[in-house]
Amino acid sequence: MGLFNKILGNASEVSSEKLTEKYGRLLVQNESIELGFKLLRDTFMFTDKRLILIEIQGITGSKIEYKTLPYKSISRFSLETSGTFDLDAELKIWISSEDMPSISKKFNKSIDVYEVQKYLATKIM
Repeated sequence: MGLFNKILGNASEVSSEKLTEKYGRLLVQNESIELGFKLLRDTFMFTDKRLILIEIQGITGSKIEYKTLPYKSISRFSLETSGTFDLDAELKIWISSEDMPSISKKFNKSIDVYEVQKYLATKIM
């Protein structure tokens, strides 16, 4: 099921230690990664200060875009849980007053999406 979830683009959790080892140079002084997820090629991390999205681009994956979203910029978010036939949950995040969500990430059933939404809620409220 792991490969199937990766093909569908579903996120799986990655330890903070592994993410810090790989992406520690992106962090500012006294910033730490608290929660992180990996898609097929992309990664997104919740730090104690912001949300960092890492998007691998191109066929070779040599071009990488790093996006930073301060929690204060997030105006709202939604969580759609998985159903009987829909195997994944989806988190959508809106920035400022945008009509469409800026970010949409899917999670497989191994992720406790309620914990993800609780974490995000504590950061933006």
